[in-house]
Amino acid sequence: MISSSEKHSELVTAIKEIVIQSRTAISRNINSQIVLTYWNIGKLIIEKENTSNSTEKSSRQLIIELSKELTLTIGKGFSRSNLTYMRLFYLNYPDGVTVSHQLSWGHYYELLKIEDVMERRFYENQIHNENWSIREFRRNKATALFQRLALSKDKEGILELSKKGQKAERDSDLIKDPYVLEFLNIPEKENYSEKQLEQKIIENLQQFLLELGKGFAFIGRQQRITLNNKHFYVDLVFYHRVLKCFVLIDLKINEVEHSDIGQMNLYLNYFEIEQNVEGDNPPIGIILTAEKDDIFVEYAIRGITNKIFVSKYQLYLPEKKELQERIKNIVDKE
Repeated sequence: MISSSEKHSELVTAIKEIVIQSRTAISRNINSQIVLTYWNIGKLIIEKENTSNSTEKSSRQLIIELSKELTLTIGKGFSRSNLTYMRLFYLNYPDGVTVSHQLSWGHYYELLKIEDVMERRFYENQIHNENWSIREFRRNKATALFQRLALSKDKEGILELSKKGQKAERDSDLIKDPYVLEFLNIPEKENYSEKQLEQKIIENLQQFLLELGKGFAFIGRQQRITLNNKHFYVDLVFYHRVLKCFVLIDLKINEVEHSDIGQMNLYLNYFEIEQNVEGDNPPIGIILTAEKDDIFVEYAIRGITNKIFVSKYQLYLPEKKELQERIKNIVDKE
């Protein structure tokens, strides 16, 4: 006999779907209204400044007085800091039509802290592309994601990155140099083994996937390959859903040797022949190393048809000002 709950299971599922969609729509509408409200407040502040020929000092005083009066008459949400950013919001997004309501006020609050227009546009696009939460956005901004991606590009590539964000359309789009693994909380000068590094990554897998970027699915660790009665082990194996290929990662705590690159080449050949199924593209190999000699890597990889990338990792946040200066030099030089 079919139970009452089983009879109505399809109906319950359908109703749940409607409720979830409705709640999502309500949340988006509320978010859109908040964003639009704050943009209009910023507009009013700027218009007031323009009609009264405000100076920097009088503008600052206007914000202070507005904060006190609005907090008294309306309530929370109108601190001096919030009003300052509402003003900046209108200044940086003067065309209200272009303001995306997919982003929350919290996203815009963080975006407005970025002075460089190219960098701000990149993060705005990337929030769209990868549906970042505010927390994820803050982390990527703190680790200078834009600068790390931009350093491998020419001026045209940097401008394109700013306009559209980073999308995984080619294997090279997956690669960062360096990767920032500050979330592992390993002191910079502490001695650790490759096994310990791997274990730390597994313990912080969600953060590591965020650093890798959108589209990665974790397959396993220490994946065994047996050839001629010899066992080899790939440290970390992922599958990229967009590029439809395996991504093999080997971890090295010292400088990369030519034997490490040869070993990765073996892994890739094995996976392409033994693991790939119909529809899979050739696998990609990433060697993450604490030290890297670019010229050595160039010669070691030259002539290899498999896609092997060697990238540094670091256990601390990068010096963002230094990276920004290097990006500026690339753009100015070209």
